Amino acid sequence: MEIKKPYAVVQYNKFIKGVDSADQYLSYYSILQKTVKWSKKVVLYLLNCVLFNAFFVYRTLNTNEVKYKNFLHEVRRSWISEVQNRSESSSDDLQLPEKGA
Repeated sequence: MEIKKPYAVVQYNKFIKGVDSADQYLSYYSILQKTVKWSKKVVLYLLNCVLFNAFFVYRTLNTNEVKYKNFLHEVRRSWISEVQNRSESSSDDLQLPEKGA
C-alpha cells in the first residue's frame, strides 16, 4: 500500500533548505550571551538573524567568496571604527572655556 505525503509536508521539505542553512550558520557563530533577561535574548537573536541576512545578500551581490566569520569580523571592525569616529568628533565639538574668560 502506497502512502502519499501530505501537501504541507511536501511544501515544507521543498522550501526548508534556506532555513536549515541559516540555522546552521547562526549556530556556528552565535552572538547570543547567557542572560536571564528574555528580552535581551530576543534582541540578540534578531540581530543575529539580521547579520546573517546581510551576509546572504552581500554574498549574492558580490562575486568574491566571503566566509561568514570574516563577514562578521568586517562588520565588527566597521562598527568599532564608526563609534570611535563619532566619539572623536563629539569630543572635538566640546570646547573647554579658556582661563581668565
